[in-house]
Amino acid sequence: MSQVRIDKRIPQGKLVASGHLACPGCAAPLAMKLALNTLGSNTIVVMPASCFTIIAGPWPQSSLQVPVFHTAFATGPAVASGVRAALDQQGKHDTTVLVWVGDGGTFDIGLQSLSGAAERNENIIYVCYDNEAYMNTGIQRSSATPWGAWTTTTPAQFPEASPKKDMLAIMAAHNIPYAATATAAYPVDFVEKVQKAKAMRGTRFIHLLSPCPPGWKCGDDEGLELARMAVQSRVFPMLEVEHGQRWRLTMYHVGESVEPYLRRQGRFRHLSAEQVAHIQAGIDARWAQLVKRVEADSLVGV
Repeated sequence: MSQVRIDKRIPQGKLVASGHLACPGCAAPLAMKLALNTLGSNTIVVMPASCFTIIAGPWPQSSLQVPVFHTAFATGPAVASGVRAALDQQGKHDTTVLVWVGDGGTFDIGLQSLSGAAERNENIIYVCYDNEAYMNTGIQRSSATPWGAWTTTTPAQFPEASPKKDMLAIMAAHNIPYAATATAAYPVDFVEKVQKAKAMRGTRFIHLLSPCPPGWKCGDDEGLELARMAVQSRVFPMLEVEHGQRWRLTMYHVGESVEPYLRRQGRFRHLSAEQVAHIQAGIDARWAQLVKRVEADSLVGV
């Protein structure tokens, strides 16, 4: 019988129980398990309306083995700010307050309260698990939806016409202590970023790419592979930014063609060769800008 090898860099634990309500192939529960096992049981989760509100399950049957506050769509960072203040008044400064919310509640509906919390530098960790649409309510487009993508509100005849909002740059512009991108497809990278965030104080933001098989129109077993392809094609670079100044790539990006990544997803099946070339050109241009920014920041203080 073959033995399963366990990477000792990935913390083990049982803070996410079996029996959650995620769709088959959803990457979000794996990401939550990695995050909570890294942060530990002394954590309170604030969870605005999102897929994970359903995935976790209703009280008292929650699959998360830590306290969870379910909140309204727009209020996650505001509620987390209040929870943080109450804990501090009780002297519980070591308790981590984790906001866990999707792209709709981050890029769109929750952006105002998130910006306010970041401006105040509230002592919270905020994870946006980004599946690039409002998946829980019927796969409607959000401002995280990539250009050219199908959703139920941007059908193939009229696909998404706006580029995806750059949330990492928006959060870095608040000069918060820490902002990063991650995905459960690279678990060690994600765990290391959560560990780094935990060791800091102030607002820490992690943008987590989380494939959704129903919304991306891919197989239940393809999500993590697609996330890896997104990284290696430079669609979703692995980054971290400290205090809005130091931009750093956290892994090597091969720079593979974006076409295989797009063609494996039904939401991009309608794209012409010219449209794929347009997407590739945009990726190449953004990558060139990012490399310049990373190189410039590496020279600061030299």
